[in-house]
Amino acid sequence: MSIEERAFSLDGQWNTIHLPEQPNGFAVMVFGDCNHFVDNHTSLWKQNTDRFMLIRTLMEMGYTVFYSHLYGRNWGNPEAVNLARRVYRYVLKYEILNPKIHILAEGMGALTALDFINDMEGYIRSAIFINPCLDLKGHFQQEKQNKLFLKRIRKEISQAYGIKNEQIDGFLDNEMSRFTLKSNVPIKIFHDAAGSVYPFKVHSRPFESSCLEKGFSVSLTIQMPGKSAERYTAIPYFFSRFETIL
Repeated sequence: MSIEERAFSLDGQWNTIHLPEQPNGFAVMVFGDCNHFVDNHTSLWKQNTDRFMLIRTLMEMGYTVFYSHLYGRNWGNPEAVNLARRVYRYVLKYEILNPKIHILAEGMGALTALDFINDMEGYIRSAIFINPCLDLKGHFQQEKQNKLFLKRIRKEISQAYGIKNEQIDGFLDNEMSRFTLKSNVPIKIFHDAAGSVYPFKVHSRPFESSCLEKGFSVSLTIQMPGKSAERYTAIPYFFSRFETIL
């Protein structure tokens, strides 16, 4: 790895810190989707051109960017949230950063990010969700329509939460309260109008309505195909709006 980044392992999970040449003192913690791996040499965020360009842009603006493998397909389980807290503490211990950080979550990562945001009240400046999964039960019900996908998601949820297949439906009914925003954190959501594994009508739209009912600051942008580059341009400037108060 170059001097611009550093890898470390916690609980057998690899993590990466991207270090800017001229730090602005602020950090962005990334929560990836179910296929967003991190190992000791690379990560999906480095291998994907658009995502790596976003990381480079954030670094050029002075942001420290970090993320963790978080046990892979964790589906927001408590172990992933606990590890996220440990990663946060590790980064804050070894890097000179403002303790209030920004969050960037994609897909399944939004589930873990939501619980993390609730747990870290007062330490989150803002959050951006990209095509987020915000309703695990809704996603499970959607996957039921395809037997091949259903078998996979049953196995993944069962393994992530340590429950039996026949317990999943009842478990998801009780688990949903973890994935609601408990305090006001500025959130921007970018969701594709079509083609996402997590349809905005199931995930982002109900979440937006729930937040607005509580008086929370949330903004949802539904994007047409081919507009993904626009959100990557908008992300750093959204973060910068919430840095006037240290």
